[in-house]
Amino acid sequence: MLYNRFMQIFSGSSNRGLAEKIAKLLDLRIGEMEISQFSNGETRVWIKEKKIEKQVILVQSLSTPTNENLVEFCLICDALHRGGATEIVAVIPWMGYSKQDKVFRAGEPLSAKVVAQIIQVAHVSQIITMDLHNRATLGFFDCPIKELSAKPLLIEYFRKQIKDKVPNSGPESSEPGSNTVVVAPDAGAVKASTAFAMEIGAPVIYMDKKRDLDTGEVKVVGMSSSVVRKDVIIVDDNVFTGSTLLATAKELKKNGAKTVRVGLTHHLYVEGVQEKIEKSEIDEIVVTDTVASKSQISNSQILKSSKLKILSVAEIIVDELR
Repeated sequence: MLYNRFMQIFSGSSNRGLAEKIAKLLDLRIGEMEISQFSNGETRVWIKEKKIEKQVILVQSLSTPTNENLVEFCLICDALHRGGATEIVAVIPWMGYSKQDKVFRAGEPLSAKVVAQIIQVAHVSQIITMDLHNRATLGFFDCPIKELSAKPLLIEYFRKQIKDKVPNSGPESSEPGSNTVVVAPDAGAVKASTAFAMEIGAPVIYMDKKRDLDTGEVKVVGMSSSVVRKDVIIVDDNVFTGSTLLATAKELKKNGAKTVRVGLTHHLYVEGVQEKIEKSEIDEIVVTDTVASKSQISNSQILKSSKLKILSVAEIIVDELR
């Protein structure tokens, strides 16, 4: 789909920084909007642009506070629609509730499908999102939805990091004696981890873990090969509580790993998690800006972390919009 220079872009309050990067690449100005709350906590939205174009982009990650950002998203969509927008392209880099893509226990809702239905009531014409936890979630949407991936960013980053250590470390390379390995932390990560390992020219090692659905406790129960003196890379789509990553890193270091580095699309910045990562066996965590941390607003210590590296998905999203 082609977009002309008269198109507008708007941003909710959840990820203004990413919206500004996208707007700059598209040579657009972010539309003026006022978002506030009534005294009873209800969200109030006011689009202050004198004219709303027929084709518009709305950027909003459904991150913490998830429910507030979801309602805010729907209200903005309705305001844009009532103001004259006939095509609303929703850029939702992090799709909230996407991990609740199954009924895990009797008595639970299929939350991801419910949220998909809510989003589509808000006059959305098309959705662009990033690295869903389960691609089956795409089937919950009736409107066109495109899932993009941040994996090329992570591949480029880690390939650059290891190229001096591994000669000819191209996609086809698998140099014997390489100190870098990719570890799949669980059965669900095997396919993605294997593909990632092939891209950076490194072997892959599989771990087996068990999670208690009631307590959330994660326990590592096995490993397919030795990691002694290895530089380990773990890739996944997101980190919530960090329990899996922390347990995995601890087990890897216990088994002789030299370094443990993590590549993720989504860092949800759940309170206390980054602090745990700082004190953990993880040497580096590389994430993207699909979710904005509180520190990007408050300028607190989290962004000064020596372990945290943030890559931007703005160009990937803009390539799709163009």
